[in-house]
Amino acid sequence: MASSFILTLSGPDRPGIVHAVTAFLVEHNLNIINSSHRPHRAPATRTAPRGLSVYRAFLLDGLRNSPTAKKPRVLIMVSKIGHCLNDLLFRQSTGQLSIEVPLIVSNHPDFATLAATYNIPFHHLPVTAETKSQQESQILELASQHNIDLIVLARYMQVLSPKLCEAMSGRIINIHHSFLPSFKGAKPYHQAYDRGVKIIGATAHFVTSDLDEGPIIEQNVVRVNHSMSPKELTHAGSNVESNVLATAVKYFAERRVILNGHKTVVFD
Repeated sequence: MASSFILTLSGPDRPGIVHAVTAFLVEHNLNIINSSHRPHRAPATRTAPRGLSVYRAFLLDGLRNSPTAKKPRVLIMVSKIGHCLNDLLFRQSTGQLSIEVPLIVSNHPDFATLAATYNIPFHHLPVTAETKSQQESQILELASQHNIDLIVLARYMQVLSPKLCEAMSGRIINIHHSFLPSFKGAKPYHQAYDRGVKIIGATAHFVTSDLDEGPIIEQNVVRVNHSMSPKELTHAGSNVESNVLATAVKYFAERRVILNGHKTVVFD
């Protein structure tokens, strides 16, 4: 069976791009199985890789060419709330997520046993204000050692430094409840209960040095009502958080997400 690849290009919109790319692929006896494009604005660069005249001609500023069979290597980070971690590991183990998880990192030891059930190495890296820089250096070293393509914050309750955000720019996904910024801080579902909310939800986004303001990848909501207790709201929120995070990771693994400034383009 012939190998298949995903070719992703981005750049400023102008007439003729689709025609030129298609013609280039045909000239090289390559068959297009599926294609999708969306017009969007992006700044052009003055440099382009060699060997692709189309790329140079249209000053495209982003090109990725990766085999469809290649699974992204994902480092999952977690603290003491484990529903998102458990969900990702189950989906990966059953083939619902086409990713590899070579290690799990946590600032608490709570989920070492869970990691062991999936035969995944667990690294306990405690952190304090005084040791944050050293701990994040260890994270980056592990990411380098294991050729990590993506870091997923599965309810990792630490703010990442600008240094770590920059080092893994466009390669860190976080999940948070959609109450932000309305219900900040501890126990957001209790705050929502006190206000009598009717919809709760979650947002998965790329991490930047601006806390919880990175480009959004996926969102979803679920309706709730006055009869639900804070505990029931928490359970409903946990379910939507898990689903939204898994969907965002799936989109990343399938190379459907392109960063476009402070937002994303997500292909169907």
